[in-house]
Amino acid sequence: MAKKRDYYQVLGINRNASQDDIKKAYRKLAFQYHPDHNRNDGAEEKFKEVNEAYEVLSNSEKRAAYDRFGHAGSYGFSGRGFEGFDFGGFGDIFDAFFGGATGTARRSGSQRGADLSYGLTINFEEAVFGCEKEIEIVRAQRCSVCHGTRSAPDSEPQRCPTCDGSGEIRRSQRGIFGQFINVMTCSNCRGEGMIITNPCPQCNGKGNERVTHKISVKVPAGVSDGMQIRLTGEGDAGKRGGRPGDLYIGVSVKKHKFFFRDADNIIYNLPINFAEAALGCEVDVPTLDGDHILKIPAGVQSGKVFRIKERGVPHLNKQGRGDQLVCLHVVTPQSLNAKQKKLFQELLKNLDKATLPHEDRSIFDKIKDTFTGEN
Repeated sequence: MAKKRDYYQVLGINRNASQDDIKKAYRKLAFQYHPDHNRNDGAEEKFKEVNEAYEVLSNSEKRAAYDRFGHAGSYGFSGRGFEGFDFGGFGDIFDAFFGGATGTARRSGSQRGADLSYGLTINFEEAVFGCEKEIEIVRAQRCSVCHGTRSAPDSEPQRCPTCDGSGEIRRSQRGIFGQFINVMTCSNCRGEGMIITNPCPQCNGKGNERVTHKISVKVPAGVSDGMQIRLTGEGDAGKRGGRPGDLYIGVSVKKHKFFFRDADNIIYNLPINFAEAALGCEVDVPTLDGDHILKIPAGVQSGKVFRIKERGVPHLNKQGRGDQLVCLHVVTPQSLNAKQKKLFQELLKNLDKATLPHEDRSIFDKIKDTFTGEN
């Protein structure tokens, strides 16, 4: 346990200091370290220490005992010193001492509106190139009749008779360390200081009403499934002048019938037959920008990946696009007519026995390259 500092040292005064000197020193330090003004680490502990020192030195009996016996003398008044003292009491002392936080500052202030969420489903192309959608949401807006005052037209809120408009109830209480002031929120007006005697019939005195609102949502190019778009200030209206909440748009992207997305690359599986693979060919490959002629070299093997530059997904919030990766699949025919079967039989007699093509990379490396976009 840390050793307690000398109370005179805590307040920065000498042992012959007058009560006015003690009070001035306390005012300065309490204001300096009060949690409402100082958020630095250790400030709260110093504020407690300053209040503890003032509690003793501002009382003539406690001060005399402290001057004679030190900290042991101050413990004699409570049997346990200041251990377990409610920190909230210090805030009340501070308020009473300085004129403190006024009722206006303590009463319930403005309240931020609630955030809302909306699920938006778009197709593959809209996610790639971006789009603009109009949606409808139901949200709380300022009442069109009372404009947020919560009172009916031609009427005004009345000052709370219980707290006289302060929003607080203050009660003084004398304890072993002197008189304390307990501050509680007024239960009659719930800390607002005003009472609605004639509620607005449109919003039933809430100040807000639920309305259907149309919003235009701009979906940026390159958005992916599961992303969220935040629209600041498009949520529920705040209470008592508070700022509105935000609207979060959860994006869901429909699957495409033959395109697949891997990050900002688009994958397309291209089937060709044995003859096209053996002899080579030119194929019209569909892309999101239209058909692209792809030259297939003779003797190509199934699993070969071709790259079409800049035909992928635009990079979100920056320049450039990904690529389209064309994965080649040599398809074995599942049924042959008599003529085709005869041709294959003739071909079989003239072909050498099949061997695997020699490559330095393994099949696992090729599979990995397919998904990383490398060749």
